[in-house]
Amino acid sequence: MAEEAKAKGNAAFSAGDFAAAVRHFSDAIAVAPSNHVLYSNRSAAHASLQNYAEALADAQKTVDLKPDWPKGHSRLGAAHLGLGRHRDAVSAYRAGLRIDPDNAALNSGLADAQAAASRPPPTSPFATAFSGGDMWARLAADPTARDYLQEPEFVKIMQDIQKDPNKFNLHLSDQRVMHAIGVLLNVKIQTPSDNDNDAGVPEEEEEEEQAEPEPEAKPEPEAVELTEEEKEVRDRKGRAQKEKEAGNAAYKKKDFEMAIRHYTTALELDDEDISYLTNRAAVCLEMGKLEECIKDCEKAVERGRELRSDYKMIARALTRKGTALVKMAKCSKDYEPAIETFQKALTEHRNPDTLKKLNEAEKAKKELELQEYFDPKLADEEREKGNELFKQQKYPEAMKHYTEAIKRNPKDPKAYSNRAACYTKLGAMPEGLKDAEKCIELDPTFPKGYTRKGAVQFFMKEYDKALETYKEGLKHDPNNQELLDGMRRCVEQINKASRGDLTPEELKERQAKAMQDPEIQSILQDPVMRQVLIDFQENPGAAQEHTKNPMVMNKIQKLVSAGIVQMR
Repeated sequence: MAEEAKAKGNAAFSAGDFAAAVRHFSDAIAVAPSNHVLYSNRSAAHASLQNYAEALADAQKTVDLKPDWPKGHSRLGAAHLGLGRHRDAVSAYRAGLRIDPDNAALNSGLADAQAAASRPPPTSPFATAFSGGDMWARLAADPTARDYLQEPEFVKIMQDIQKDPNKFNLHLSDQRVMHAIGVLLNVKIQTPSDNDNDAGVPEEEEEEEQAEPEPEAKPEPEAVELTEEEKEVRDRKGRAQKEKEAGNAAYKKKDFEMAIRHYTTALELDDEDISYLTNRAAVCLEMGKLEECIKDCEKAVERGRELRSDYKMIARALTRKGTALVKMAKCSKDYEPAIETFQKALTEHRNPDTLKKLNEAEKAKKELELQEYFDPKLADEEREKGNELFKQQKYPEAMKHYTEAIKRNPKDPKAYSNRAACYTKLGAMPEGLKDAEKCIELDPTFPKGYTRKGAVQFFMKEYDKALETYKEGLKHDPNNQELLDGMRRCVEQINKASRGDLTPEELKERQAKAMQDPEIQSILQDPVMRQVLIDFQENPGAAQEHTKNPMVMNKIQKLVSAGIVQMR
């Protein structure tokens, strides 16, 4: 199942459908969570989508699972590079090159990372807005910004940005900073506190000429009279923030009841900040009040859309709701609304934590579906129906019942054995081999598993492999006639090649098939074996010594069986 999902992921990646590739690789990981290649492939798909945070997480997992695999370090370097962490990228590529110094991808990546690291850091496009001594005067001239200047925290943030404009990116979610940049750029930027909710995009205002400040002018804000209503709004927002801070402190102390009271008071004072709702939802989640948590999250999403709040805040509310729904889930269907909620959260903001929660929910749903469908009694009934149809040579119909039996009881080796027989009759050898191997995996002492596997290998003309399979089965049941007969047929075919009794067409076909076998390729590329083959032709004395080596003779026998060499 993991290989099938991986193949689909590879196909989607090759077709440029990286989102589908991520889904298929995630399905494969759910089945084989310790396969480092799957995380590597998903990292590449995430990087292609420019989701570098997710790519980094998967690349790090790849390296954790397989530290000595160069490609894992290559993925890690690419993810760091995508995130702009040039020094980390250089370190990752160098770690990979210590394992494989000649790796072209790692060397190329290192060169790119070093070039990026040597470039000067980009300058913030808003640098000019924060420069000059008139910044404070311009902020003081705006009624809303003037209120913010009464807050030491805001003043400190603006001072930091003035020193380093690149820090502006760290405060994009701060409504005060966004309002300030609007004032300084003479642009109206919509924030949740604006009264005009119809303004969907920033609206440019007419530029006003700014008087040059006098040399002795001071940046301190001017005292401007506020209306009573403005004062009340400012005071309520200030008190709400203090209640939030008190709630945060109570939450850290695990005093959840007190935290809820503070967040509730903050919400009553200021209903234009949805963080009070999401924080209260977090407390309810901790307390196990899941329905109340969900209600607060739904209110936060609804109110956030009305206020056009930061999409990250809405995503946080949806993620919290999804977490509560997962905790409430008792059956596989209960996971569906949670999965849908996580997916909605990801459309708002692709957060690695949300993505992880989504993957865990989907995996839990699949596991529960299997558990809910598990019924050994019905599995036996389906298997018997399949047996009757098999006797009637209705193999496709029989296979459907065997498949249903496997779904009802995935641990039954007999169902896999019987379906392998169907696949063999229908000529689907790879599928039959896979089922036979699964049968042996479930019960290594079950002789039928070996007879099914040996039969598939025999039909695929892999006689030496079939012979090994039959021998392995005879270890568990030495007198099994099917296994003995299968071994005899394999020996006959192998001896036929040894005697040179194959027709030219048979020999050509067997050799072509053998050359595709990695084991045969390895033997032929082995310098020791090449010398052995030369000795058999030119040096009888040395050849006689080689016959005393069981490992050498085993490899020679494989080449004979494959029709590559003949013994005379």
